[in-house]
Amino acid sequence: MQHRIIVLGAGYAGAIAAGRLARRLRREDVAITVVNAEPDFVERVRMHQLAAGQDLKPRPLNEMFAGTGVELRLAKVDGVDVDRKIVAATDDNGAGELAYDTLVYALGSGWNSRGVPGAAEHAYQIASRPGALRLRERLARLDAGQAVVVVGGGLTGLEAATELAEARPDLDVALAAHGGLGDWLSPKGRQHLRKVFGQLGITVHEQAAVAGVEADRVVTDDGRAIAAAVTVWATGFAVHPIAKATTLEVTGTGRIVVDATMRSVSHPDVYAIGDAAFAMGRGGKPLRMSCASGTPMAWQAADAIAARLTGGKLPNAPLRYFNQCISLGRKEGLIQYVTADDRAVPAVLTGRLAAAYKELVCKGAAWGVANPMLGLPARRRRVTRQPAPAARQPAPAVRGPESRSVRR
Repeated sequence: MQHRIIVLGAGYAGAIAAGRLARRLRREDVAITVVNAEPDFVERVRMHQLAAGQDLKPRPLNEMFAGTGVELRLAKVDGVDVDRKIVAATDDNGAGELAYDTLVYALGSGWNSRGVPGAAEHAYQIASRPGALRLRERLARLDAGQAVVVVGGGLTGLEAATELAEARPDLDVALAAHGGLGDWLSPKGRQHLRKVFGQLGITVHEQAAVAGVEADRVVTDDGRAIAAAVTVWATGFAVHPIAKATTLEVTGTGRIVVDATMRSVSHPDVYAIGDAAFAMGRGGKPLRMSCASGTPMAWQAADAIAARLTGGKLPNAPLRYFNQCISLGRKEGLIQYVTADDRAVPAVLTGRLAAAYKELVCKGAAWGVANPMLGLPARRRRVTRQPAPAARQPAPAVRGPESRSVRR
């Protein structure tokens, strides 16, 4: 019988893992099924571009997986019973169940209102394509001089503010940051960021934690009111609640706790990758929610699954960071080089060259999803055994990024 591998979610992490597994394992031995609610791959790192009015190239998943042996099931995941090894999902034919032998959980994350009053009712988000399209439609109806406030000073907020200011110079764009502008960057990085924000005419409100969102303004925790015909919410991300409803070992925020091979510490037949997983990187620091983390996590999980099924050698490469790539509109960018554990170093790349570098990274990430069968040796190994159960491990202490806004 074929070993049944189900991958939940076809974002960067899920799609890459499915393609890599198809490259590693023989079709006669495994049945790989990807369950995803949408028929197209969503370039989430470009949602600020979509919101600003740019059209993105369609990327149908059935074309991406053509010839790989991966089966695409268009369905919404309703729940997972990790003890019975069953996925509950609903498609055009109604509700049903899918059984698995190995599960790869890659449902990712969505926007996070953080419980701020009025955010869910009045703010717009760009964590999803529907959200970005809704914002796009609203911005198209704004008159010159109206105010747009981007809430959140992380990578998503910086990219959204600069993209909107460049695309709509007639609008009054502002950024409300909880701390200082780019306060995690190197001095050169912060200097360049301020320069670009000044050139684009973006007003920056620093040390401005937003405590409430109304129809025409945001209010900070120190009582400041900032006019906003449109509020864009970019304060971090929240994972899908499905994992928290299972018996999987999860963090307080619902991320699945995994070991160095992306395997659940409580259920050895479950692997978690991307934003949904709580994995440790260099220096014992949790990996941040980002494409930069999700892609190597997908490689690690796929290689570990293949190794356990074929009796091969487990991957042991520690996951690390090299840089943070920030687009600042279509003409400017900032590449902040970092240590393995994601701390800024003095070196940066700026200007048009940085913008081209970031664009190359985005295209490369999409290419990796669209060409899952390339870049690996053609040799597929035969499945020789079922993966042995792993001993339950204690969950690592939850600290650091789990208790503060996550930059993306």
